[in-house]
Amino acid sequence: LLSLGTGTTSEFDKTYTAEETAKWGAIQWMLVIQRMTDAASSYMTDYYLSTVFQAQNSQKNYLRVQENALTGTTTEMDDASEANMESLVQVGENLLKKPVSKDNPETHEEALKRFAKLLSDRKKLRANKASY
Repeated sequence: LLSLGTGTTSEFDKTYTAEETAKWGAIQWMLVIQRMTDAASSYMTDYYLSTVFQAQNSQKNYLRVQENALTGTTTEMDDASEANMESLVQVGENLLKKPVSKDNPETHEEALKRFAKLLSDRKKLRANKASY
């Protein structure tokens, strides 16, 4: 299972100050709570799937690719400006160089290549079985 995330801003404690949030109204709080809920949902889905694959001793068959430290306009889902698209390309290129997790030092680029080979090998195996 290749799980591709859309990215999150999960460092909420570093994003807002107490002085800033003290001045917020209901709408501002709703927007932030929505972002927090989205991030939590993403984390829980990854945790659940990772646990299921580990329980089946198949953790090499699950790869989650997601940037969890988006900043600025890269967090805006409705910003399709050329500058933001270029920023998102840079985020993706940087993500390829990062380790998959604290427990897995393999970079996302290495993991994606390994995963692509695994999928290709399985497709060939199915094609060979179908020809018999």
